[in-house]
Amino acid sequence: MRILKIFLIKELLQFKRDPKMFMVVLIAPVIQLVFLGYAANRDIRNIETAVFDMDKSESSRRYAEMFGSSGYFNIKYKVNDYGELTNLVDEGKAFTGIVIEKDFEKNISLQRTADVQIIIDGSDGNKASIAAGYIQSISSDFSKEVSVEVLEKSGVKIPPFGSVETVSRVWYNPELSTRNYMLPGIVGLILIIITTSLTSLAIVKERELGTLEQLIVTPIKPYQMITGKLIPFAILGIISMTLVLSVMIFWFGIKVKGSILFLFIASIIFMLSTLGLGLFVSTISKTQQQAMITAAFLVIMPMIFLSGFTFPIENMPVIIQYITYIIPLKYFFIIIRGVVLKGLGFYDLWKECAVLLFMGIVIMVFSSLRFSKRLE
Repeated sequence: MRILKIFLIKELLQFKRDPKMFMVVLIAPVIQLVFLGYAANRDIRNIETAVFDMDKSESSRRYAEMFGSSGYFNIKYKVNDYGELTNLVDEGKAFTGIVIEKDFEKNISLQRTADVQIIIDGSDGNKASIAAGYIQSISSDFSKEVSVEVLEKSGVKIPPFGSVETVSRVWYNPELSTRNYMLPGIVGLILIIITTSLTSLAIVKERELGTLEQLIVTPIKPYQMITGKLIPFAILGIISMTLVLSVMIFWFGIKVKGSILFLFIASIIFMLSTLGLGLFVSTISKTQQQAMITAAFLVIMPMIFLSGFTFPIENMPVIIQYITYIIPLKYFFIIIRGVVLKGLGFYDLWKECAVLLFMGIVIMVFSSLRFSKRLE
């Protein structure tokens, strides 16, 4: 225990003497969370829209104004030529084009179908489908208003009748804000970047400098060296997580509804996997540059793509969905989002914690055995 204590002090002193490491661990995560917190927002507002009103009537203007007043569309261009509208869409200046045909108001008054053409830039399929949904909703509302007006003008009295009224109640994220969903995931993402990258780089750095060989000839045992190497980075991971959680709570106003203590315990369990993966990367890398590239492409990027952070797992092919079961970050996302947004606790998330604990132990044991062999 005394040898381990001395080794831990040595690691912490080494960290203290490296100002760049201080910036990476304590400052960079906060900056990343702030930028990603504003950038990671899939809510669509102010869609740049061009309108070609061929009818120029009161009804056509009212229809176009419904788009502008919805908050989803920004009527940025009013054109007088179809070619001009298509050029705006082709050049990316307008995402949506609305073409209101001639006799729009006349057809409405004669109770005939009034034609409207909608042009949407489908390059971004997700954004296009959301915009199409907004357009359909606005057009449906306009159609209902027109139908009621036509009936009233014709003197037809609409008898009262029963109707079905839908009242929506959104749980956990009433504002339907993408940021509330994404930020807890970003906290987990920063945690894996800090612990995996720094662990692999620090050990490889000692090998490059020759200090690792000096440690090998000392009486310290392999398990003491591994423990002494990993505990400081676990502490740094907890400090980084505390900072980014504070930014999430006090800067973005996203409160943690569940137990913060349970969240930190789950984070420590998750770090068994990330630290173990960092240790494994250090055993297959000879230089810091190689360790950094290996950690990024072998660990971090697959974690991001297959954990559900970027793409919904339900939309992936079945074989890829099976592969996601071995991704630790997937289970940590379920835990942190459950705690932050839903207020879930251990009794609700014990299965995810058990899987993370099992995976962490397996990864840590395998990486430690491989690291011990490298030392020998």
